[in-house]
Amino acid sequence: MSADQPLLPAEGAELGPRTFAITRADLVAYAEASGDHNPIHQDEAVAHSVGLPGVIAHGMYTMALMARAVTDWFPGAEVREIGSKFTDPVVVPAEGAVGVEVSASVKSVTEEDGRDVVSLALLVTSGGAKVLGMPKAVVVLPGDAQESGA
Repeated sequence: MSADQPLLPAEGAELGPRTFAITRADLVAYAEASGDHNPIHQDEAVAHSVGLPGVIAHGMYTMALMARAVTDWFPGAEVREIGSKFTDPVVVPAEGAVGVEVSASVKSVTEEDGRDVVSLALLVTSGGAKVLGMPKAVVVLPGDAQESGA
């Protein structure tokens, strides 16, 4: 069994948490990569002028961190579906970082064409508050996934 071979979790198993730190420098890098240069992600005054509590992380960046947690838990798996609603902003301080925590529970494990399909209900929080609503993912594991017993 290779180190990056995913384990097959049991239905009801809890995964995580995975914690990611977001800094203002991360927002600049994400803006460059995505082309999303909306000033609410970089300028405190603009963010306040539109009623936000401060500079906020890009919603898609927060969702990308959720996706990263999923691919960390299931290396080599095909991500068939991933989604959420943007419910609360992640406010990023001018100095230091803010944490985003991702955890999941296994809703179901089924088989399709000889491969295991895992459906996840995720929880994405920052500062103890949910920041993504109804986050979910479905992954298809490689044919050689191993039972975890979890």
